[in-house]
Amino acid sequence: MIKRPSKHESVSDKIHRFRSVLLVVSIPVMLIVFVLFLMPGRSSSDPVLGYGLTNRKVSPNLKLQKSYAVIFDAGSSGSRVHVYCFDQNLDLVPIGKDLELFVQIKPGLSAYANDPQQAAESLVSLLDRAQGVVPHDLRPKTPVRVGATAGLRALGHDVSERILQEVRDLLKYKSTFKSEQNAVTVLDGTQEGSYEWVTINYLLGNLGKKFSKTVGVVDLGGGSVQMAYAISKAEAAKAPKVPDGEDSYVKEMYLMGTTYYLYVHSYLHFGLLAARAEMLAVNEDSDNPCILAGYDGSYKYGGKDYKASAPSSGSNLDQCVSVALKALKVNDTCNHMQCTFGGVWNGGGGDGQKHLFVASFFFDRAAEAGFIDPKKPVAKVRPADFEAAAKRACETKIEDAKSTYPRVDESNLPYICMDLVYQHTLLIVGFGLEPWQEITLVKQVEYQNALVEAAWPLGSAIEAVSPLK
Repeated sequence: MIKRPSKHESVSDKIHRFRSVLLVVSIPVMLIVFVLFLMPGRSSSDPVLGYGLTNRKVSPNLKLQKSYAVIFDAGSSGSRVHVYCFDQNLDLVPIGKDLELFVQIKPGLSAYANDPQQAAESLVSLLDRAQGVVPHDLRPKTPVRVGATAGLRALGHDVSERILQEVRDLLKYKSTFKSEQNAVTVLDGTQEGSYEWVTINYLLGNLGKKFSKTVGVVDLGGGSVQMAYAISKAEAAKAPKVPDGEDSYVKEMYLMGTTYYLYVHSYLHFGLLAARAEMLAVNEDSDNPCILAGYDGSYKYGGKDYKASAPSSGSNLDQCVSVALKALKVNDTCNHMQCTFGGVWNGGGGDGQKHLFVASFFFDRAAEAGFIDPKKPVAKVRPADFEAAAKRACETKIEDAKSTYPRVDESNLPYICMDLVYQHTLLIVGFGLEPWQEITLVKQVEYQNALVEAAWPLGSAIEAVSPLK
């Protein structure tokens, strides 16, 4: 008969009774711990891939490392600040609840052509917001950049340089960020277009893939429009040479372990706001068939006033298209195999251009015209949709415009026909798209279950925090 243990058996008695079982269990556990102790840690030479990064040395507290970047987008229609935070792999990590801080104000720096100091001071509120989200101890290590785009380029070198110098002084004396002299500059079109391409393809997870798996980008700003897409090495070798002082057609970039040949071109004076001036200049001091019926006023751009008055018969779609074609200079001599407009090489097309993401004013006007949902970050459309919207707009009188287009700012109402006609003509005739080709209008891109602005500053930020220059 087996004797059962006492109900009040002590712990020491239990250990003694089960000592053989404990011994069997503890020996393999101790062996596992001993083997783990002897195993070498991760070598600091193991590769960590990022934006143009390979074999970057890894510190013991790598997972705790964060890098911030502050990028000001000084555009023609307004100034914006973007603050990004990256982990060691250059993946975006949240700042609070969002993956970036994004704040914008109007007007842009170019509106202060006669008061450079006031131009710089217009950025103070954005600077304060940026400093408020970057940890105090990381601010001296955080790069800050100001990239002025077409609006400032249009003012000429002397005026723009005076404004930029005031901005440099502002960052030097009122900012705690790391600011270098060359961090405040007017971006050339190649930089702006390539940064935008990097941004969208980074957010889509395309970087590191072959060029045919990337998307092309058209970015319609206020002063200029950029097209950028990846082409093959063979096509890049065929790129026409450009005159001295002009941006080359192809930019070679090394991203996520992959070399890309990026066709990129920026068309100065053909952003939406600048294009209005170009289209009004076609008719000079005459009435313009792109202006809504009943409007008689003027349009100011780049420090110059343009007559903006509708004919007595009102705006007219076909006549407005003729004005747009003249403004785009579509009949200029093409000295290359294929051109877009103004005699500019089109890059040759190819797989990198098949899927186009179209940003900025294209998205805004489509939302305001009512043929996409403004609450959604992306929309699939076709160039023909802009033509249909333009037809409706050109039949509208200025007195009915506000009720017809409640989302359009009052200052833009007289030009809603003009804007939509220009956008359609730019896509179809300028860039040679088919009317029913599907394109993606993009405002933001979903990334790690959050929405990030589809704007060039992210591409600049990635470059700024990369240790390889």
